[in-house]
Amino acid sequence: MKIGIIKEKKTDENRVAITPDIVKKITNYGFTVLIENGAGEKSFYLDDDYKFAGAILEKNAETILKDIDIYLKVQLSSPEDSFNEISHLKLGCVLIGLLNPFNFDKKNLDLLASKYISTFAMELIPRITRAQSMDVLSSQSNLAGYRAVIEAAYEYKSTFPLFMTAAGTVKAAKIMVIGAGVAGLQAIATAKRLGGIVIATDVRAAAKEQVESLGAKFISIDQHQNNESSTGYAKEVDADYKKRQHDLLAEVIKDQDIVITTALIPGKPAPIMITQSMVATMKPGSIIVDLAALNGGNCELTKPGEIFIYNNIKIIGHTNIPSHLAKDASALYAKNLYNFLQLIMNKEQKTFIDLEDEIIKSTLLTHEGKIINPLLLS
Repeated sequence: MKIGIIKEKKTDENRVAITPDIVKKITNYGFTVLIENGAGEKSFYLDDDYKFAGAILEKNAETILKDIDIYLKVQLSSPEDSFNEISHLKLGCVLIGLLNPFNFDKKNLDLLASKYISTFAMELIPRITRAQSMDVLSSQSNLAGYRAVIEAAYEYKSTFPLFMTAAGTVKAAKIMVIGAGVAGLQAIATAKRLGGIVIATDVRAAAKEQVESLGAKFISIDQHQNNESSTGYAKEVDADYKKRQHDLLAEVIKDQDIVITTALIPGKPAPIMITQSMVATMKPGSIIVDLAALNGGNCELTKPGEIFIYNNIKIIGHTNIPSHLAKDASALYAKNLYNFLQLIMNKEQKTFIDLEDEIIKSTLLTHEGKIINPLLLS
C-alpha cells in the first residue's frame, strides 16, 4: 500500500499534507510513502527530513500520482490549472484533503466518480467527540485567529497595551471580534495577551460564557436567543435579528481600533456584518481583518486576497491565513490526516471504508463510481 503527496499547486498554499514525524508513523504500519522532491520546502520540512523518516523521494509528480493508493492533499489545484492532479490518479485510489465541497468543480467531481476514486473532504468532519482529533477546521481556525491579531498588530500604527510613561499615557487598543468560534476565541485570547481591550459578539448564546472566560466583554442583542445549529455551528438568523444586530454593530464599531471578523455559515456565502456606512464611521488608521474573505467576506468592502484601504481604514482580506503559519499549520493538519487515516487503513495494508461509520459517511463525496454525499446531491 502506497501513500503519497506532491507539491501543492496553488500559489498561496505553503502547507504540506505530511510531515516527517507522520511519515515515520505511517511507515511503521508497513506502508510506503512517496513524496515529490521539495514538497515540504515552503513549510520548512526538507527532503532529507523525509528521507530520514523513511519516505521515498521522487522527482516526477505524475509518477507518484499513478502509483499511489492514497493521495493526501491540502488543497486541490484549480480546474483551470494546466496540471490536473485528478486525471493522473490511478483507478480506485483514495483522495483525502481540504476539497472545498460546497464549491467543488462539477467536472472534477464527475472525473473522480468516473475513476472510482473514494474522495474525502476534511471540512465535513462532524463535530463529535470521537472526531476531535481529526477536526481540521478547528486546528487551522485556531491558528488563523492567532495570526489575524498578529497581522492587525503589524498593520496598526499604534500600540496594543496601555503605556504609562513620564512623557504621557498611551491608550490601549480597542478590539472587537465578531464571531466567537474557534478562530474568534483564539483572536480574543491573543488580543488580551497583547494588552488590548476586547469585546466580542456571536449569535450563539453559548458563546457568552466562553468569551467572558477569556476576559473579554460579550455584547449581544438577545442573550437568551440561541442561533446554534444541531452541528454546533451558527445558523442563519431572521431579518429582524439582522436589523437589530446591524444597529448594535453600527453603534459599537465607531469606537474600535481593530475589528476581526470570523462569521461563517457552512455551505453559504459569509454574512455581511460590516457595511460600507459602518466603515465610514471608524477612526482613521483602524484595521479590519476579515477571516471570512474566502467566502466573500463579512465586510462589504473586503477584496478577497487583497489589502484594501478605504477612507484611511485598512481592510485585510487574506484568503489563506493558516498558510502564513505553514510549519505549525502543516504539523497539525498532518496529525489530523493521520488520525483520519486510521479509520480506513489497517495493518494488513489494506483500505476499508465503513459506510456506516458517522465520520466516513459525513466526509465521503465519491465512492465506487458514484457521487454519494447528500450535500452534493441536493
